[in-house]
Amino acid sequence: MANCSSCSAPLPAHTTICEYCHSRNDVDLRGIHEFTVSKPNSQRICPTCDIPLQTINLSGDGKYYIERCDRCMGLFFDPGELEALLDKSVTNVFRIDHKNINKLVKDRANQKRKVQYVKCPVCTNIMNRANFGKRSGVIIDRCKDHGIWLDGGELKQIMEWRKAGGKLLHDKKTTQEKKTEKKWKRDGTIFHEKTIRSGNFSMSDLDLDDDIATTISNLISRLFV
Repeated sequence: MANCSSCSAPLPAHTTICEYCHSRNDVDLRGIHEFTVSKPNSQRICPTCDIPLQTINLSGDGKYYIERCDRCMGLFFDPGELEALLDKSVTNVFRIDHKNINKLVKDRANQKRKVQYVKCPVCTNIMNRANFGKRSGVIIDRCKDHGIWLDGGELKQIMEWRKAGGKLLHDKKTTQEKKTEKKWKRDGTIFHEKTIRSGNFSMSDLDLDDDIATTISNLISRLFV
């Protein structure tokens, strides 16, 4: 079990927040998962410390070889590896804990980390910054060709988010957004066809707010006066 970096109290494996002093910890990977250093230092360079990354076997069965910086505890995942690890490590999540998710995102935002663009450990091109899962609050660095870089502590924060139902929330919101987009495209087609072809169009054909419907009706009436 890891210890709090502020008060040295035992830090439970399921959280990075100390139960005694309430400070948030960016803990070593040892607080998340068993692993072994399975190969010599790779040719990949830590984008933060500028030193060679270690290659480690995160699962012990040869399936999850990833790179880690032994100084800053940053991790580099090849394409698909992070998602595979999360699917294997965070299981049996059947409900969305909105309160916990909001707290995790708020805590992450309050850390006020300096915005810094870093180079891909493989190709050295500047990586893109993205909010993992669009709503987790964990800003990851991604190279579209070679993988994802996580700063020290970010893997555990992503795991916390998923354990609270973050992925379920993401999937639900994505489905809703796709349905809304599909509906607006359909309604937009109806609006276009009825207006252009016949000019005989009722705003009841569209599920719009009253103010929006009134505005559009006024515009249409002006067009056909």
